[in-house]
Amino acid sequence: MISILLAAAVSTIASLFGTRALITFFSNRGQGQPILGKEDLGPDHHMAKQGTPTMGGIAIVGAALLGWLVAHVRPDFPFATQSMIMWVGVLFMSAMGFLDDFIKVLKRHNRGIFWKQKNYITMLASFGMAWWLVVGTGISETISVTRAEEFGVEIPTFLWILWAGVIIWATTNAVNVTDGLDGLAAGSALMGFGAYVIISYLVFRNGSLYPSVVNPLDLGVFAAAFAGGCLGFLWWNAAPARIFMGDVGALGIGAALAFLALTTNTSLLILLFCAINVMEAGSVAIQMGVFKLSGRTRRLFRMSPIHHHFELVGWPETTVIIRFWLIAAIATGVGVGVFIADFSSLSL
Repeated sequence: MISILLAAAVSTIASLFGTRALITFFSNRGQGQPILGKEDLGPDHHMAKQGTPTMGGIAIVGAALLGWLVAHVRPDFPFATQSMIMWVGVLFMSAMGFLDDFIKVLKRHNRGIFWKQKNYITMLASFGMAWWLVVGTGISETISVTRAEEFGVEIPTFLWILWAGVIIWATTNAVNVTDGLDGLAAGSALMGFGAYVIISYLVFRNGSLYPSVVNPLDLGVFAAAFAGGCLGFLWWNAAPARIFMGDVGALGIGAALAFLALTTNTSLLILLFCAINVMEAGSVAIQMGVFKLSGRTRRLFRMSPIHHHFELVGWPETTVIIRFWLIAAIATGVGVGVFIADFSSLSL
C-alpha cells in the first residue's frame, strides 16, 4: 500500500508543477492549440480557446512514469516485466500523439497531415503490444468480466491478440475523442485509474483468489501513478483550461487504461470504467453511420462527439462537463461494485 500511495503522491506533485512549467514554456513561445472553425465543420463556439497551450499530456505521462519509478526505490519491489511492456506501449502511443500535436501547432491547423497515418500506425502498434504481452508474460488469454477462472471465456492465442489489440486501439482513440472540453477527459480518466487501484490492491492482498493476474501490486502502482498525473494536471485543465492535454496525453492515457483492463482480467468492465469514452466514440460512429446511410443529407446529433451536441442544445460547457463526470462516477462505481461483489463471493 505504501508503494501505491508513494506513486500517487509523487506523480500528483510532479504533474502539478510540471503542467505549470509547460504552460509557461508554450505561452512564452506563442505555441497553442489551433481550433477548427465552422468552415471545417468544427465547434465554432470554441474559437475563443484558440491559442491555448497544448501538449499538457507530457506532464501527465512524465509524472506517472516518475511516480512509478520512485515507488520502486523501496526494497523488495522489483520492476515487473509486464509493467515495463505496458510502459513501452504507453510511451509509443504518447510519442505518436506528440508528433501529431507538433504538426498541428506547426501548421496552425487542427487536422495535421499525420492524422490518417497515425490511426493505422497505432492500430498496428496495438496488436504488437498485445502479442508482446502474450509472449513476454503469463497473462491470461481470456475475455473476462472480473476473473478469468470462472467469468471468462478462454480463446486461442491469435484471437486473444486480436481482441486485446482492438481494446488497446479503441480505448486510445475513444479517450482522444473525449478530449474536447476542459477537464472532461482527465476527470473521467482519473476515476477509471482510481477503480484499477482498488481492483489491483484487492487482487494483491488476495492473490490466491486471482492466480491468473500477474504482479498485481505493480499494476496498482501503475494505476495510482496515472491517477496522480491526471489529478495534478486537472488543476490547470479544469474550466477555463490554462492548457490542453493534446493527443500526447489522450493516447497515452487511453493505452494505460486498456493495459490495466487486460492485465487485471477485467477487459469487459472497461465499458463501465471508460463509459464516457465509449459514449463519446459511439456517438461519432452513429453520426457517421446515419450520415452515410441517409445519402449524406441527415445527422442524428447537431454535432459529434456528443458533448458538442449538448453544448449546441444549450447546456453551458461546465454543465456538460460536470454531468458527464457524474455519469462517469456512477458507471465507475457500478463497475467497482461488480468486482467487489465477485470478490466477496470468492471470500466466503
